[in-house]
Amino acid sequence: MARPALGGTEGGGGVIILGINAYHAEASATLLRDGELVAAVEEERFSRIKHVAGFPTEAIRYCLREAGIRPEEIDAIALSRNPGTHLVAKGMRALRQGPFAPSIRGRLPLLQEIRNLRGSVAKTLDCDPTKIRASVHCVEHHRAHIASSYYPSGWDSSVILSLDGFGDFLSGMWGTGRGNRLEVRGEAPFPHSLGILYTAVTQFLGFTAWGDEYKVMGLAAYGRPDKFRPAFEKLLQETPRRLGYKLPLEYFRHQTAEGVPMAWASGAPSLETLFSSRIEELLGPPRQPNGPMADQHADIAAALQERLEAVVLSLLRKLGTHYRTPRLCYAGGVALNCSLNGKISSETPFQEIFIQPAAHDAGTSLGAALYVAHHIHGQPRRFVMKHAAWGPATQGAGCRQALLEKRLPFREMDETVLCRTAAEALSGGKIVGWFQGRMEFGPRSLGHRSLLADPRDPKMKDYINEKIKRRETFRPFAPSLIREAVPAYFPGGHPDPFMLFAYPVAQEKGPLIPAAVHHDGTGRLQSVDAQADPLFWSLLKEFEKRSGIPVLLNTSFNEQEPIVCRPEEAVACFQRNAIDCLALGPYWVERPKNE
Repeated sequence: MARPALGGTEGGGGVIILGINAYHAEASATLLRDGELVAAVEEERFSRIKHVAGFPTEAIRYCLREAGIRPEEIDAIALSRNPGTHLVAKGMRALRQGPFAPSIRGRLPLLQEIRNLRGSVAKTLDCDPTKIRASVHCVEHHRAHIASSYYPSGWDSSVILSLDGFGDFLSGMWGTGRGNRLEVRGEAPFPHSLGILYTAVTQFLGFTAWGDEYKVMGLAAYGRPDKFRPAFEKLLQETPRRLGYKLPLEYFRHQTAEGVPMAWASGAPSLETLFSSRIEELLGPPRQPNGPMADQHADIAAALQERLEAVVLSLLRKLGTHYRTPRLCYAGGVALNCSLNGKISSETPFQEIFIQPAAHDAGTSLGAALYVAHHIHGQPRRFVMKHAAWGPATQGAGCRQALLEKRLPFREMDETVLCRTAAEALSGGKIVGWFQGRMEFGPRSLGHRSLLADPRDPKMKDYINEKIKRRETFRPFAPSLIREAVPAYFPGGHPDPFMLFAYPVAQEKGPLIPAAVHHDGTGRLQSVDAQADPLFWSLLKEFEKRSGIPVLLNTSFNEQEPIVCRPEEAVACFQRNAIDCLALGPYWVERPKNE
């Protein structure tokens, strides 16, 4: 039977779909028009709470403003979770834990919120609920993940893979995409989870905030895996017949009768300790938060990273051999592990890999919307994601007003002069806050909300970590470079606009950009295309004229907060930190010499 077209228009003409990731960490919203992405943004950019959970109120409002549509024009609402899936497994868990377990009690109010999704959207948009005529679709978490990667890839077929902590009672899903259809061929059931293992060890190493896993990935480069390799071979085991993996559950708490309480109904998400005391038999005593960092901690991180890579690469080799295709579309929180990603093309049959910039749970709002558009309703595929700039932009007037309010002297420049001026400052050792155009969707600053510096200065990494970011000194920075220079600087790598792959830096180039090379000799590159991002590309070219290298050190424009979104936040970050210059839209600001 043919599927009905959204909006009553054959072929889907004029269709508006609102995608939502709600009642979960990394709340976000996405809006599609006729299958094309119009807007996508995380709620944290507005709330100023990192990884904020709950309902993406401001993100939804932004998406409708950007699209210029009214609430009654929304044809479909797609939520990236489906309480109606895996009911047997969920029921068995509920029976084991009992109705009064914290992990059960915390979910019951969310089910009511999901049932009243139209009402929540109406309240967000301050309109009569009867005006929200959109159909509502609950899209399973991992289907949203794989849709978020496959549909924007532009490919007509590929292997599809999602790996993360867990969602809708799964921690992984794989299969194939062909045309508009996604075919699921395998699943990894809760409680066995690569993401849970990585998060548990992240907590064990004293990093307890939600989303701290990337710290462990950076720390791993400083350790040696040999000592703890047997421990992690025990903590993460492959299951060849199921093409999956399993955890020895006695070392973890998330599957116990009491469960692990999570807070993600609203505000900052939190997760109680995932590892059991038995893990100390394998790894020794846990590091206390803010405690001293010893060689042993780096060795644990290295062994964890090595084991994750071994298991995922083995899975990918099996998938590539079975499906005989060189293309992989990959998503989920594990897909943000750039060290692992950089090994896929050299160690598996996959030579073309697409990961969209918000591969974590924020990206499921995009995936849910695309799944409804293409898989359920068969709309034509038009959208190919070539850049990440789908968030809010501020016009020149807003930037000017933010500077006037703080009485900061500024000069207005056209784009050519701005790039020349910034390149001159950067080549002279200055740190520049770069606030331009629409902000990025996802956790990486990609040349729109970035702090930029000269990668030739070997002291720059430690200086920025200590004086501006105020974070651990082992944390690396990324090199942004023009796409044309990728073969020279990363001979074994591939261009990637989203900073999601770490490759070895060419031996002769590493000494030229020491501040952007990690301890293990790799760099998490961002390739910048002249057509997709002409302004940032022009800045890199101007820097090349002065330095001889088309590379800048790039890190997110923030300090212990979400990436700056509004001009006022950029100005505040500039004023309270050792940032030398600020390019705020068309306005150039320099810190007074006496400060």
